[in-house]
Amino acid sequence: MRSRVIGAVLFGLGVLALIFAAGLAFVVGPRVAQLPYDLDLTQSVAEAPNATFLQVDNGVATIETGKTLRSTVTVQPDKAETAKLEGDLDGKAVVWQVGQEVVRTDNNVLINAYSTKLALDRKTGAAVPWDGAWLDTGNNRQTVEYSDQIYKFPFGTKQESYGIFDRDVLAAQPANFVKTEEIDGLETYQFTQEIRDGRQQVPSDRMAVLLGAFLPGATSGDIVYNNTRTVWVEPTTGAFIKVQETQEKNLVGNNGQSVKILDAVFTYTDDTIAKSADTAKSNRQLLQIVKLWGPIGLVVIGLILLVLGFMFSARRPQGRHTADEQTDVTEDGTVKASS
Repeated sequence: MRSRVIGAVLFGLGVLALIFAAGLAFVVGPRVAQLPYDLDLTQSVAEAPNATFLQVDNGVATIETGKTLRSTVTVQPDKAETAKLEGDLDGKAVVWQVGQEVVRTDNNVLINAYSTKLALDRKTGAAVPWDGAWLDTGNNRQTVEYSDQIYKFPFGTKQESYGIFDRDVLAAQPANFVKTEEIDGLETYQFTQEIRDGRQQVPSDRMAVLLGAFLPGATSGDIVYNNTRTVWVEPTTGAFIKVQETQEKNLVGNNGQSVKILDAVFTYTDDTIAKSADTAKSNRQLLQIVKLWGPIGLVVIGLILLVLGFMFSARRPQGRHTADEQTDVTEDGTVKASS
């Protein structure tokens, strides 16, 4: 009787372990693999040594060369705006406010800056349509229809092409998978996006300043933009571990003249790469525990408990005779069991 009770308890615990395994894999796991509402403020820093760039100071535009530029991108969640999301976005999206500043490292003079607000899908990390999105480049604030990936890739990134939204051309273009590469002990997926002959939108008053300074014979012009953007992504979390952008901008006038106003290769600093890798390792480990190793461990424990429970339940009682057993006493007084 006691063995059967132990067997029933073990069998029940085994079933419970299997239920918990399924819950981790199919309920908890998907909830963990999404952007949190309480994301900590993060910063990524990239530097471009020996750069050529445009500097406008008190309305005077000059082309500077041989200096190092530092770009700092700051990302923080906007909890108030996220709480206002309704309809299809409620519970499925998060609002981020992002800012970037580019300065000269030799004197910390600000070269350019922007700030923006957008909504991102919590699972894919891609921008989603939201009427509250805007972009401010310091001269004017405009509404933007963001799309595709911008600041991260999906959880469970695959070896395929993804669109990356470019702020200068205000459109998404494909970034193709190139290869895998190990960075700081992490396997990453490398993607490359090629933007050629893009047109950057510039306010008319700013364009007039540029034409007057560099192309005085032109009455109108364009800023032609090229960029080779390479991102190294940790596939489990979709986090950017390293980013490099080879940017080139030329001011082209309607008189056929042109001048280079940007020639720079921005690359994440070693410190930013190390911090990005450490964060990705921690988040990847958590995801793997919840979605893989935790369920596998619980399944193994559950199966062991089920087997033990079955064995205890099937064990024959000890120290008792069956109903059809008879006892005989031999001539020397010993007891002989027979059936």
